[in-house]
Amino acid sequence: MRLIVGLGNPGPRYADNRHNIGFMAVDTIVRRYSFGPIKAKFHGAIAEGTIGPEKAICLCPTTFMNESGRAVQAAMQFYKIEPGDIVVIHDEIDLPLGKVKVKRGGGAGGHNGIRSIDAHIGPDYWRIRLGVGHPGVKSLVKNFVLMDFVKEERKFVDDINDACAEHLPILFAQDENKFMNKVNMTLYPPLPKDETLKADRRAKNGEDETK
Repeated sequence: MRLIVGLGNPGPRYADNRHNIGFMAVDTIVRRYSFGPIKAKFHGAIAEGTIGPEKAICLCPTTFMNESGRAVQAAMQFYKIEPGDIVVIHDEIDLPLGKVKVKRGGGAGGHNGIRSIDAHIGPDYWRIRLGVGHPGVKSLVKNFVLMDFVKEERKFVDDINDACAEHLPILFAQDENKFMNKVNMTLYPPLPKDETLKADRRAKNGEDETK
């Protein structure tokens, strides 16, 4: 059994914030794999379903971000899930929008939700880090992550979450490199060969790529 956790803040006020991209990702997974109804449990909202051959629980904590670990610990203990079978999806300001990174373990990197989970269950779980960009100045970060995605960005966010959801079974198989490659190929498909040759010729001639 797998536990998939999306991080965010509860309530409509925060629904479209950059900080809530983890909630958005879990919503995409629940829809894509036709999970069961959403229920209130474990200080959060959960839904049960299957992804490939695996049973999975999706969880969005309804505590605020800095208390996310309470919900994760409660669900983990109830279902007797090991940390290595937990995937936490969260925003990452040190990655630009459109960049996705995955790793198992590591530090919190200043993310309050991850810090809370580490404090409750330790660090040995999977993290899918979804880039949301950085305002460029550290003092602006708090307000920046609580800003909504603009319309053009939100379409890209949906594409990112669709790609992650589609290839999640690969990560379950412990192949993070293949997962990353598949996600990137989905988001940034290679140009057809003839278009690649044209682009190379334009680059050699110093021509504008938009011509």
